[in-house]
Amino acid sequence: MKISKDKWVAIHYTLTDEDGSIIDSSAGGEPLGYVHGNGYLIPGLERELESKTVGDKFIAVIKPEDGYGEFDPNLIIDVDRSQFDFAGELQLGMQFQVGTPKGLSIVKIKEINGDKIKIDGNHELAGKTLHFDIEVVEVRDATEDELLPKGCSCGDGCSGGCGSGDCSCTNCGES
Repeated sequence: MKISKDKWVAIHYTLTDEDGSIIDSSAGGEPLGYVHGNGYLIPGLERELESKTVGDKFIAVIKPEDGYGEFDPNLIIDVDRSQFDFAGELQLGMQFQVGTPKGLSIVKIKEINGDKIKIDGNHELAGKTLHFDIEVVEVRDATEDELLPKGCSCGDGCSGGCGSGDCSCTNCGES
């Protein structure tokens, strides 16, 4: 069976940067499972997996525009400490979820200078060319439950569209 839209796929992978340093890997653990064609993987990797079958092994090199996007210096901004709804001590590297015009996003604290906090909204892999060493270990038809938007549990024919970034169910409202 070939990988195509709405197939459940399991892969083993090792992700490295341009220098060959390992960023992430499923080696020694469970394979990564996902429903193909629904936006669960970065677009470039999903395209590379299209039409592959169980047993296929390959290297996929994903450019930033097909991965986590180009690094955007406009996503690094200074905000006042008062903008944080956090009673504890802020520390470098802490991550927070924030609302943006495009939906929820994760930002990371890059610098603390008194009451001025510099945050970065870029994904940590933005601007990087990614190298995936892939092995396809399973391809099958996805079940009805697996086709529901991630996090949806209503079981009533959800019609959410996670691939578009809107992962809310139109029946139960879950996301």
